[in-house]
Amino acid sequence: MPTIARLLTYLPTADAAHPLAEALLDARLIACANIGAQVTSLYTWEGTREETPEVQLWLKTRRGLAPEVMAMIERLHPYDCPLVALDEITVNAAYADWVNAQTR
Repeated sequence: MPTIARLLTYLPTADAAHPLAEALLDARLIACANIGAQVTSLYTWEGTREETPEVQLWLKTRRGLAPEVMAMIERLHPYDCPLVALDEITVNAAYADWVNAQTR
């Protein structure tokens, strides 16, 4: 079965996620972006406990483009230290073909 790369990052709002997703789509670095429901994130930042709303941004691309996608996320992301997670998922052949056709 074929595989593709799936990336995850979090952004403060859906409005913040849209321009990042659109830039990646316009560059043909991703085939698809899913902006998820709001979650609450708990963490410590610069010595202060934080609790903030965030949205998930899931991105699908071909495996070979993942490093470029990660670099663009880091460059355009509004956070100083964003999470950019990457995994490889097995997908059906038709979906993998579509991802390959949509990306450069």
